[in-house]
Amino acid sequence: MNNEEKTKAPSDLAKLAMRYFTKAGYKIKQETAALEGYSGISQKFDLIVQKGRTAQGVWIRDWNRTIGINVVINLDKASEDAGLSNPILVGENFSDHAKAYANRRKITLLTRQQIVLSLR
Repeated sequence: MNNEEKTKAPSDLAKLAMRYFTKAGYKIKQETAALEGYSGISQKFDLIVQKGRTAQGVWIRDWNRTIGINVVINLDKASEDAGLSNPILVGENFSDHAKAYANRRKITLLTRQQIVLSLR
């Protein structure tokens, strides 16, 4: 297996997300970043984006199902452990519980539809 086969190509949703963040004025600092958290555990993010002085961790979940609260909680914990604020989760659809938790914790949830509409 060569290096090209080991490296997973970005999904369509990941490509859309990168276009979205660039257009929205974010600087994409890293793709597929692993940051060592305060806990000593390596926290993985699909993107690290920055606007101004604030760096944010981004998870992109290109799943053909609704994303639940457990994924949002895990992103929140990973982001907090890595010292990043206001994480962003990109996906197809989110459960009502996931939306409520994200709203309380200032986590941005972006759907493919929102991204496509903003890129028009």
